[in-house]
Order: sequence, then C-alpha cells, then structure tokens
Amino acid sequence: MKRSLINDILAEADEMMRRFGFALPPFAYWTPEEFKAKAPSARHVIDARCGWDITDYGAGDFDKMGLFLFTLRNGLLSDLQGGGGMCYAEKLLISRRDQLSPMHTHVIKAEDIINRGGADLVIELFGSDDKGNFAEDRGGQVMCDGILRDYAPGEKLVFKPGESVTLRPGDWHAFWGEGGDVLIGEVSTVNDDETDNIFREPIGRFATIEEDVAPTHLLVSDYAEWLDNA
Repeated sequence: MKRSLINDILAEADEMMRRFGFALPPFAYWTPEEFKAKAPSARHVIDARCGWDITDYGAGDFDKMGLFLFTLRNGLLSDLQGGGGMCYAEKLLISRRDQLSPMHTHVIKAEDIINRGGADLVIELFGSDDKGNFAEDRGGQVMCDGILRDYAPGEKLVFKPGESVTLRPGDWHAFWGEGGDVLIGEVSTVNDDETDNIFREPIGRFATIEEDVAPTHLLVSDYAEWLDNA
C-alpha cells in the first residue's frame, strides 16, 4: 500500500469515528517525531501495539479485502498468562461496503464484535474440527447480545447498529459491511496480532508499505522501525 493512501484512509476513518461520537486518545494524533520524543513514557502504548492499523492482508486491493483498526487499549500476554492485571483489549474497526475481512479464528482471544454505527455488519461463521481447524461441515453456538443461538456451517448473521456477537476461539469468521461502511467495536481478551490470527488461507496480516510520502501518523507496524531505539 502507498503511504499516501494510508494517510488518506486515516483521515477518512477519523472523520467517521468522530461522526459517530468516538474521540481518540491524544497519542493518536502525535506526529512521528512527537512519538519518537515521547517514546520513553509511552512504552506501554508501543509494547501493547496500541494505535493505528491498516491492512490489505497482503493482497494489494484494500477496497476488496482489507480493514481499518485502531487499538485503544490492550493488556500484555504476561498478564493474561498470570491470570490477573490488564487482561483485556478494545478496538475500533471500519469495514467498508463489501470489503472482506477473510476467514480466520483465534487460539486465545475471545471477542465481542459490536456494530457501533453505519450500515449492517455481516459475519459468516463456521465451526472447528476436534483440533481447532476450519471445518466446512460444522456449525456451532455464539451469543448475540448475551442470547445463545446456534449457527449452521457458513451461516451469515446480520448485525444492525447496537447489536453484537461474542466469538470464542474456534469460531471461524469472516465479515464485511453490507449496504455501506460500518463502524465496529471490539472488546476482547488481550490482543496479539502477531501470533493469534489464524487465517484459513495463507495470507499476511500486515500490509507492505511503499513510502511515496511521509507518514501523517505511525501505524503499529511502523513501531519497530521508528521507535525501537527511541
């Protein structure tokens, strides 16, 4: 992805989040130079990979397959493994109209996916086999706004603004906006995008960036290059 496109996506996403009443924390608006200067006091933000995140899943066609994310808060895996402390995470996501987030599951993370506003959110669901692998012939159960419901293999559940679903490890899911763009909330256990996203197809989680202009703000995938020695 070109950095100029990423900068445009950030600006458009910020406008949509504000339109639905969500204001981001101050660190969201630091320039790269400000982030470097403040890195010693912002180690948790860096280590927990809070901040801006854009992916095209390595496919090179963001409008067709991609996702915008902003991680507002995130604990550390050590807290989760220790059974106490900051064991939770929260994100805002934007899925554009018919923009696919491809089929995947998580080994550790359970998550509430909430339609925060905009169009309908469609989630396609499959169950797992006995080893947790994708199972085309298996359904399962999820909670929708706290109410348990069964899903058939490949069933597409539609969530309108305010509605939500709880997904657990082994619930294979893909999602997209239907009829327009949708603002999504995610409340989960500790989020680890490096190792805990298991895709059905062998695709990448982070985009390769072509630096045609300077970044407006750093992505979480920029932290290693820009901030590790700060």
